[in-house]
Amino acid sequence: MTDIKEIACRAKEASRKMKQLSGEARTKALFLMAEKLASCKEDLFRANAEDLAAAPGLTDAFRKRLAVTEKIFSYMMNRLKEAAALPDAAGKILEGKKMPSGLQVQKIAIPIGVIAIIYEARPNVTTDAAAVALKSGNAVILKGGSESIRTNKVLARAMREAAKEAGMPEDAVILIERTDHEAVAELLKQDQYIDLIIPRGGKSLIKAIAEGTRIPVLKHYDGICHQYIAEDADTQMAVKLIVNSKCQRVEVCNALETLLVDAGCAAKILPEVAKALQEKGVTLKGCSETLAILPDIDRATEEDWSTEYLAPVLSVKIVHGIEEAMEHIGRYGSGHTDGIITSSLHLAERFTAGVDSASVLVNASTRLSGGGDYGMGAVVGISTDKLHARGPVGPSELCTYKYVAVGNGHIRD
Repeated sequence: MTDIKEIACRAKEASRKMKQLSGEARTKALFLMAEKLASCKEDLFRANAEDLAAAPGLTDAFRKRLAVTEKIFSYMMNRLKEAAALPDAAGKILEGKKMPSGLQVQKIAIPIGVIAIIYEARPNVTTDAAAVALKSGNAVILKGGSESIRTNKVLARAMREAAKEAGMPEDAVILIERTDHEAVAELLKQDQYIDLIIPRGGKSLIKAIAEGTRIPVLKHYDGICHQYIAEDADTQMAVKLIVNSKCQRVEVCNALETLLVDAGCAAKILPEVAKALQEKGVTLKGCSETLAILPDIDRATEEDWSTEYLAPVLSVKIVHGIEEAMEHIGRYGSGHTDGIITSSLHLAERFTAGVDSASVLVNASTRLSGGGDYGMGAVVGISTDKLHARGPVGPSELCTYKYVAVGNGHIRD
């Protein structure tokens, strides 16, 4: 059986070598990983088909997260290339100053070290996580779910081969192939070697990991995302944004889960929004005021306001003004992504100032809150923490810093 401590130790040694590797070498390795991925496409699709066949009884949403389609494969390739093309985060001088004494002080971005990613289902996390970690000069330990083990083995093998050919430590990328729960428990004990854990998955998984380790954990809790349609919102824009926010991909964390509609425009806009959503197969659940306008939809319960559906279900609530909308988001939101649809600069500024979420959008789909659309390339996840990183976690967010002081025989008086 694979020894988890040995894996962590190998990753730690690789991380030391990674800190001495040039940005050009890291970039070369990531481009080569994309080439290797293209060369093993048939093996990857075959392995993914075997994973899907070996896991009957999965929900449609889970199967979508597990499946590698042509679109997902293209996405994985592009994310590797986008990450490779990003400016180097590690080695960047964040601050620099010369003291009156002549001492020169610099604050320099450096890799965190060894990052363990624990995740479920989505094979694209395997390549995204590796791309972000390696671009920023870290070593990465990958622990995917048992349901995607065959797919992940093909991906990890391709990335390790590329790393070796590019002069990068092969153990800068290590996939834990054990599928037992004890493997995760052992991984959480490796605080001597692992510097950061990033869990990707359901709230119960993230909570269990955060409570079961002394290693710092960058958390990504629920994506209970809201859109608030203000009284002055353009109807056509509102319909377009709500449909895209909810339906573009229902199973992801930045999909819309609760729609807040101002009472001043609800009678005009809600029927149009409801028609467009129902044509897409979305089930609506509304408050009593919403039911007065849309009598044929389901009644929302208190639980619905704090539910991340990850499915074609949307809760709808009529609110009386922007303050009530922000109060609802503050009470039930998860701090992930929330938006306002309005023609008023004043309302937009009130909303962006008053909503405390990692991403606050104005007249834009919640589906845009991510690394690619923010110009970050690949990201390893979207953090709902406030420290150390918040929002999309890209290469810069997987760096810490150190101070370098240069003197000329300087001493302290």
